[in-house]
Amino acid sequence: MSGIESQEPEDFPATGKVRLLRRRVRPRVPLRNRVPSEKLRRGVYLIPSLFTAGNIMCGFFSIVSTFNGEYVQAALFVIFAHVLDGVDGYAARLTKTTSQFGIEFDSLADVVSFGVAPAILVYFWALVPWGNWGWLAACTYVLCGALRLSRFNVQARNLSKGHFVGLPIPVAAEMITSTVFLYYYLGGEGAPNKRITLLLVIYGLALLMVSGFQYLSLKNTDLRKRFPIWTLVFGIILIKVIITEPQLMFFTLVLLYTLSGPLLWCLSTYKRHREKRRELAEVQP
Repeated sequence: MSGIESQEPEDFPATGKVRLLRRRVRPRVPLRNRVPSEKLRRGVYLIPSLFTAGNIMCGFFSIVSTFNGEYVQAALFVIFAHVLDGVDGYAARLTKTTSQFGIEFDSLADVVSFGVAPAILVYFWALVPWGNWGWLAACTYVLCGALRLSRFNVQARNLSKGHFVGLPIPVAAEMITSTVFLYYYLGGEGAPNKRITLLLVIYGLALLMVSGFQYLSLKNTDLRKRFPIWTLVFGIILIKVIITEPQLMFFTLVLLYTLSGPLLWCLSTYKRHREKRRELAEVQP
């Protein structure tokens, strides 16, 4: 018999279809690791990304101003960064261009503008005489700010949108800048007290950022609904007072919001204990 005749017949499928090419063997990707097709689109949303880029630029200019000894200008750039940080989120919600890329980009910008820039500002402005304790305090502030942002990104979908857990890092940065403005508003007096006060303040802000205190959120406030007339009157009076004494009012408003978390926690704890005592009094004969 010839070689061709000696070959064994191949087993063909019952359907009669013959596969001419061998199927490429690829490892199966687990279903939980597969990315939906709509998430594979390339490109970024331009409008909110531009505001976020401006946020980073303001943070960088603040650092440069600090190195040049222009501390008031450095504080102003942090405030500009905060304004752009609020605008990019509002623009993303208004144009419905919210994306995971924008969230991560915004968090990186916040680390630069509200973490590194204020830490360098407060270090060169007040903490250099402390030596190692000074730069350790500034470094602790940056680390706690990064932890605060990471926790916010992880818990954003599971928490109520009416409050934040921990002091927001932009408010912590504004607490530092408002202290700088108030210092020069009062004539730059009390230099020894400045070093002690800022060392305590920077550690306090770091602890508040990683704490479990709840702070009210104004991001999802609906400004299109009707408000009582007294809110308009109060708003007008507040604007006039801010225009009259901007440095003092800016520091006061930021300080009140910073302390609102611990104060609300103390108030809620007191109410819970009072309700428990009332329930025990009703149960006892």
